[in-house]
Amino acid sequence: MNRLQNKTAVVTGGSRGMGRAIVKELAAQGANVVFTYASSADKAAAVAAEVRDAGGKAIAVKADNAIISEVAAAINTAVQQYGGVDILVNNAGMAQMKPFEEYTLQDYEDIMAVNVRAVFVASQEVLKHMKAGGRIITIGSNLGDTAAGPNLTLYTTSKTALQGLTRGMAHDLGNRKITVNLVQPGPIDTDMNPADSPWADGMRARMPLGTYGTGEDIAAMVSFLAGDESKFITGSMLTVDGGFNA
Repeated sequence: MNRLQNKTAVVTGGSRGMGRAIVKELAAQGANVVFTYASSADKAAAVAAEVRDAGGKAIAVKADNAIISEVAAAINTAVQQYGGVDILVNNAGMAQMKPFEEYTLQDYEDIMAVNVRAVFVASQEVLKHMKAGGRIITIGSNLGDTAAGPNLTLYTTSKTALQGLTRGMAHDLGNRKITVNLVQPGPIDTDMNPADSPWADGMRARMPLGTYGTGEDIAAMVSFLAGDESKFITGSMLTVDGGFNA
């Protein structure tokens, strides 16, 4: 099944975790995928090799989401290689966990640069090359809807900001038939939030389904939003969290 045949997708932060699963799923659906990584060149090369071994197309590009010029360069790589971009997945992100009074202004600048500013930059850059029917999909967090506990203030702030960005862009881009949506994962088993962490049992206890999700769960939602089936969905927050926020 090649729902995304002849489409080109850019995925930020695609070397591990949810990003890796998204890259593999989009490529499996026929898309040409260009994905970024900040530092793990070996992991990025392994992902690209996996995709190619399975008959797909993937190119890894080194780009730090905190550096505007590198984000723009990654978009341009996809344009030069494939002639345009049909799908942008803003996946790269970071977390800062500490008591509020211990945050520094630099902490604020760092997390907003990666989690919000880079989404703004990548989206503006890709719109120079995106035609009608394009898809902009951002990976946020279910914590954009709720402050689940202490030490997450800046992370929650950045993820809530993505909701406003998504809603506004949906209005601005609707006349171009470009949809903009936000996927909000809950507890997903990744390096950032492993299912065997000290806090994992507390998270599982809060979820009706009682288990962590996987990167593939998020990739399935992204794949749906990237395809024709989702053409009437825009400006939406789609929460995939096992009922954590219920």
